[in-house]
Amino acid sequence: MTLVLVLTLATGCSVAHRANDTPPPTPPHIAVVPTVTAPPQAEGLDGTAGAPGPQVCTATAHQLAVKLRVPVTAKPNAWNDGGLPAMDLCTLVLEGRVVTVGVSALPAQPDALSRLMEGAGSVSVLPALGPSGAISESRLVFQAGDRVVRITPAGGIDRSTADGIDRVKAVAIALAVRDAVPGHLRPARQSDPACQLSNSAAERYIGLQVQLRRDYRIRGALTCIWGTFNATVSIVEAFDQRSIPEAERVPAPRFAPIGQPGYYLPEAGELVFRQGRRVVRVSCLTTPPREVTLDTLLGIVDPLLPLFLR
Repeated sequence: MTLVLVLTLATGCSVAHRANDTPPPTPPHIAVVPTVTAPPQAEGLDGTAGAPGPQVCTATAHQLAVKLRVPVTAKPNAWNDGGLPAMDLCTLVLEGRVVTVGVSALPAQPDALSRLMEGAGSVSVLPALGPSGAISESRLVFQAGDRVVRITPAGGIDRSTADGIDRVKAVAIALAVRDAVPGHLRPARQSDPACQLSNSAAERYIGLQVQLRRDYRIRGALTCIWGTFNATVSIVEAFDQRSIPEAERVPAPRFAPIGQPGYYLPEAGELVFRQGRRVVRVSCLTTPPREVTLDTLLGIVDPLLPLFLR
């Protein structure tokens, strides 16, 4: 009897003690915000396919060929990188060297040029292109009218690489593009009915009515972009990609509950997944940057899943 009483008292004290314990603290939520300026591009975006319509590359190719006395051609189509600022892109080819020209799809904001020069290394002013002109080894940026422009040779500028160009040619391209920009701007809204399925979810994330739409198809694969001066949301579909480059990152990306396989990259504001012959990328970017949760990305792409899963 004494033994039973002792055990009962001991047990009761133990339960009371545990009940009065302070619960362990909940670890604080650490928000991971995107650090990239533009989402990854689907393979094959080089101007051979994309959106038809006005673009500065086709408008300046002949003039540059005459001025530089070298063969210059322009690929016929344009596309958009969905970055901040979102850029309408086109391609010039000088003597086989690829040069990508980007013109902001919306009017310039005070920090747009600095955004475009992020990660460019050593930057020098370029007075020939006005007070906004700047050049580095990888790119050249300036303002043309109310737009900002970025010129990016594949092999850089003055780097003595096989696919690079020299400073004189880079400046000549910039001057020709600057003159052509005002007459070759694309309309701010270019919509595809399929993208409308996700329009409400994209606008909820952005927080207001979007000012920019860039919807088009690349060899049948759908691209949807919604944007403002300070945010972009994009869904980019690509067919027959052999690999998902994001899967090779170190540390490895988080798995996502979608696709076969699917990955969530919070530091890039991106969800990427494979479904059959499709690879789909969903991304959100803002300035100032804010956290992009997996639920947010899943909610944006969810209305389009019947299209991607067919």
